Amino acid sequence: MSSPPSYRIWQVIVASAVGTMIEWYDFYIFGTLAVTIAPLFYPKGNDTLALIAYLSTFAVGFVVRPFGALFFGRIGDLVGRKYAFLVTLLVMGGATAAIGFLPTYATIGIAAPIILLLIRVLQGLALGGEYGGAAVYVAEHVPDEKRGFYTSFIQITATLGLFVSLVVSIVVKNAMSPEAFNAWGWRLPFILSIFLVGVSLYIRLRMKESPIFSQIKTAGMTSSRPLVEAFTHWDNLKRVLISLFGATAGQGVVWYTGQFYALFYLSTVLKVNDRSAQYIVAIALVLAMPLFVFMGALSDRIGRKWIMMLGCLLAAVSYFPIYQAMQRAAGSNVVTATSQRDPVTNAIRLIPQTDMNGTLEPAKEVLPYVDISTLLSSPIAWKLILLVFIQVFFVTMVYGPIAAYLVEAFPAKIRYTSLSLPYHIGNGVFGGLLPVIGLWVVERTGNIYAGLYYPIIIASLTFIVGSLLLKETKNTLIWDEVSHR
Repeated sequence: MSSPPSYRIWQVIVASAVGTMIEWYDFYIFGTLAVTIAPLFYPKGNDTLALIAYLSTFAVGFVVRPFGALFFGRIGDLVGRKYAFLVTLLVMGGATAAIGFLPTYATIGIAAPIILLLIRVLQGLALGGEYGGAAVYVAEHVPDEKRGFYTSFIQITATLGLFVSLVVSIVVKNAMSPEAFNAWGWRLPFILSIFLVGVSLYIRLRMKESPIFSQIKTAGMTSSRPLVEAFTHWDNLKRVLISLFGATAGQGVVWYTGQFYALFYLSTVLKVNDRSAQYIVAIALVLAMPLFVFMGALSDRIGRKWIMMLGCLLAAVSYFPIYQAMQRAAGSNVVTATSQRDPVTNAIRLIPQTDMNGTLEPAKEVLPYVDISTLLSSPIAWKLILLVFIQVFFVTMVYGPIAAYLVEAFPAKIRYTSLSLPYHIGNGVFGGLLPVIGLWVVERTGNIYAGLYYPIIIASLTFIVGSLLLKETKNTLIWDEVSHR
């Protein structure tokens, strides 16, 4: 048995990647519009706590992803890869579109944040099943010696989904007044999901099942109890735990620090204009995206393990200098602060303490947005783009090779279930909680760098565990697993 011809492989990659990118878009537009939407779904009077509450709801989607991984992973190993991620696409698209039509707190009161939370749970469950299906589906079509290269196109989809969510948000904002956007325009990026999901569903319905899964199903080699085999047999459970603590946990925090936390940090801590911050991160993402493919292809030549470990190490030792440089570049007057409650609004605010005479002054807006050409003519903007780009470079190192590693680490009959759980715990729990943990720590301590301790600790732990226990999988021949039976 051999892999399909090259033209067929690219059809598989495009079909898988488009759908997965759309699901990431659906998942991340929720966070991209956090600053705008948060005050609309919670009681007025405390914007800081409203943002933290919204980010907590955002984080719930990450926390439930492992449950989606178990549920849809089991379906994928029992019924097939294709059918599992057809269902995830429909669930995700429907949940995202529902946010676009959801009444706000001013209309239905406490029901608004409760329904928003339930929708976020559905999004998390759907994404928990999506990624594993797409990664396995592509990996089981491509030749063994190019798995890192081909699966890296699936790895691009997460960053591409975030980028598209930023672009759509920017385009919609530019098309109307700030008042109109805040009143109803923010709904449009969510409603757009209906069209995007329709396109992806059409493409995916035309796809065939993965050849490796078809082979093991025909030969009667599928598992009748994938959850039991994946997590009660010690040999496989050990691989799951090593993959989690030696790869995906560190990868998760590096991913979310370099992209999401950087965005929230710019707009909420350094007081960079919200639209300017979105442009800065979007440009950095575009510049870095080709490096996902480069790192995936490089892992085919020199191995997956040490590229990922080096990415974790570089991130851990670089975050403090990078974020200090971001503060200097922005010229922000927030360096350390006290947490103080406004006696009128009851809002908790960060009050900067940088004045030499002890006078407290509010931070001024950085890079007020006029238009894109004015923004890009600013050396401050390009310094911030470079500093975010460096963080995304670390992301490409840990994320580019990881799909190939996870596929190679587990046997075909329980592959979907086994790889999905450590991936979504690492990304959903360790990574997904990072923005809310980081900003909460900053708010409580008044130290704008304190939020970095969490990703530094997790990335360092992954570097140590992975260096000692993670096996190199580059030479694994997954086609042989079915050819020699």
